[in-house]
Order: sequence, then C-alpha cells, then structure tokens
Amino acid sequence: MNPRCRLAIHGGAGVIDRASLSPAREAEFRGALARIAGDAWHALMHGASALDVVEQAVCDLEDFPLFNAGHGAVLNAEGLAEMDAAIMDGHARRAGAVAGVLSPKHPVSLARAVMEQSEHVFLVGPEADRFAQLCAVPRMPPSYFITPERAEQQRQAAALGRITLDHDALYNQGALRDKTGTVGAVARDLDGHLAAATSTGGMTNKRPGRVGDSPVIGAGTFADDDSVAVSATGHGEYFIRAVLAHDIHARMTYGRQPLAEASREALAKVRALGGSGGLIAVDRDGELALPYNTEGMYRAWVGADGAVRVAIYAN
Repeated sequence: MNPRCRLAIHGGAGVIDRASLSPAREAEFRGALARIAGDAWHALMHGASALDVVEQAVCDLEDFPLFNAGHGAVLNAEGLAEMDAAIMDGHARRAGAVAGVLSPKHPVSLARAVMEQSEHVFLVGPEADRFAQLCAVPRMPPSYFITPERAEQQRQAAALGRITLDHDALYNQGALRDKTGTVGAVARDLDGHLAAATSTGGMTNKRPGRVGDSPVIGAGTFADDDSVAVSATGHGEYFIRAVLAHDIHARMTYGRQPLAEASREALAKVRALGGSGGLIAVDRDGELALPYNTEGMYRAWVGADGAVRVAIYAN
C-alpha cells in the first residue's frame, strides 16, 4: 500500500455499445489500459514525478491505434490527422499545449517541450510543427498517423455530411463501430505533486483548424498541487464553454466542495449546455474521481491499495 501515489487514465467516454464490442476487441482495450496503467504505476512507485508519468502514459495511449490520439487519431475534412495536446505541472502551475499539429509522433511530448523550452504556453499549426523540429521532438510523416479504419470513418462521415465525435451514435454503425476517444492521464506522486495530460485527434471530418478542449488549459486539462489534476474527454465545444477543469478547481478551492461533488456538479454544467463526456481527476489528498454522463468511459486507475482496475461500462 502507498498512502500518496495515485493514478488514472482514460481513452474516451461516450456511446459504448456492449453488443457492438466483440469479446476479443474488449479484451484488447482492457489489456492496453491495464498495461499502460500498470507501467505508469510502477514508475510512480519507483520515484518518477507525476509530470513524467502522465507524459509517458499519454505517449503510450497515443501509440495504441484504437484510441483517438497520435497513431490512429481521427481525420479532418482534408483526410489529415490534425492533433491537439496539453500537459500541466501542478507543482508550479506550468503548462504547455499545442493544437493543429501534423507531425509530432507524440503530441503530448511537444506540449511539454513548449512548456519547458519556450516562453509560451500554447503553440498552434505549422509553427508548432516547426518548433517540434527545433526541439528535436520525434516527428513522423502524415501517413504514419492514418489507419485504414480512420480513413474509412472520415470517408463515411464526409459522405453523410457529418462531423462526428468518436462517441456519437454513428460510431455504432459499419466501419465506425468500436472506436474510442480522447486520451488522458492524471497522477499524484510520492512527493504529493499533481500533473495532468490530455491528447486527441478531435472530431472526424472536422473543419481544418478546429480546436477542442483538450489543449485548452482550464477546460480539458488542469493541475494545481493545492487542489486537483483533471483530464477531460467529450464534446470539446461544451467543455470549453463550461471551463470544466478550472470549474472543478474553483469549486474545491473557493466552495470547499469535495472532489466527487465538485466533479459531478461541474460535469452537470456541461450536460446542461448540451454536451456529454467524462473526466478523470485526482486531488491533493489522493482522492480519485472518474465520472461520466455517457454510456461508458474507457478508464483505468490505481488507488492506495496498488491494484490496477480497468472498466469500460457503468457496471
């Protein structure tokens, strides 16, 4: 047992139909989540910082082609994987973010480079890609990120004139079945420091240049050692309007709400605006929260007992 370390990761929330998810595919998802969470927990228990752990966990999630981030990210209306990511260190409230990038193998690592190797917080588009080259962040050609399934999803969405989230009901049909969404991680390390990271390809067939909540500090990503670390997943426009992650921080800091209540009520604001999704969060005392207002959320977490738990559905 460890009274300090905590960890949670997610692979998206939304319409996750048990009937459409084959036993083999479900086992694949569960295995990936368990492996990634287990590796991250091992690092935490051996003294790795929360910041290093959330970056590595999200890199691993970006490498898993069935999640909507990095290799396997969804494609925009031009057939490109246009990716967003953010990372935040709760110790000093340092943050880095990128949006609309086409080349970094791990967008979350480019976000960290922005935080640590520039005077800025947020870089976008071609200049962010150029910054990756300057910082020697590994880059890949656009074709690396595109999988056949994602290409077919974009083709079908374009034919229907739709812009879709991975969690839309459309994804329970044909080639659009069994897809997951935005990925993220939150952690509390041996020193009690918090960190959060989030990465996404956004929405299938989205207008080029569209940016969701994932890279927006205070909306989809936030961390402060005095309160909470949060990574969100869902319909980004609503999460931005609700300023979800910072709302949880504010409810805890100024309203003295416990994490579970603050997370639940902040997510209810997203629902009231018309949005759906979920979040993972860990607070300064090590409490975890993983609420969602959809049929399911791909998630894994480790509490004080050190056991890795994986879940997809509500029960």
